Amino acid sequence: MTKIAKRLKNISASYDAEKEYSLDDAVEILKKNASCKFDETIEIAMALNVDPKKSDQYLRGVVGMPNGTGKVVRVAVFAKDAKAEEAKKAGADIVGEKDLLDEIAAGKPFDYDVCIATPDMMVAVGKIGKILGPKGLMPNPKTGTVTFDVAKAIDNIKKGQVEYKTEKAGIVHAGVAKASFSADAIKQNIQAFIDEIMRVKPAVVKVNYVKSIYLSTTMGPSVKLVSVN
Repeated sequence: MTKIAKRLKNISASYDAEKEYSLDDAVEILKKNASCKFDETIEIAMALNVDPKKSDQYLRGVVGMPNGTGKVVRVAVFAKDAKAEEAKKAGADIVGEKDLLDEIAAGKPFDYDVCIATPDMMVAVGKIGKILGPKGLMPNPKTGTVTFDVAKAIDNIKKGQVEYKTEKAGIVHAGVAKASFSADAIKQNIQAFIDEIMRVKPAVVKVNYVKSIYLSTTMGPSVKLVSVN
């Protein structure tokens, strides 16, 4: 039996894939089975009873993780003059105006995780929307990435802010912690995400808002949580 096959067998034997677990028990299972050589990411996926095609049921926003995400986030900022200086002082990894936009439009590699833009830059940024959009990098007011308060936006993102949005099947998901975090830190982050999704529940959804919640690690099990509504 290969090491991979043995590992998968051990994971399968450690929990019941059909059972709903409490948050305490689910986190214990995830940490126990996070045995890869790298620090696995803990992810949450919530299946919601919403129709994302309808504007009043489409959810998109950000939520801060109380204990961060454990991920180093590279931030690019489109700003000019005083706001560009503010962004640099706040720790942005790259700050630019027309020069940066021209480089991206010309196809220069753009290895960043989040883009922020001041409102006065959005007309220019919109011209490279076909490049940023497919990468999930287009600044958006709903995620706090179109703002004149660039210092606050950078600080929130660097500290551990995750974005969520409903996909076609009504699922929202995000990486919320690292397996190396303490169990309490993981649970606090997970609860913060769940609380946010409950907070933005569409008014038109009366019952069965949350159909299921699953927690998983990069290479580990997918554990179902006890339903909430």
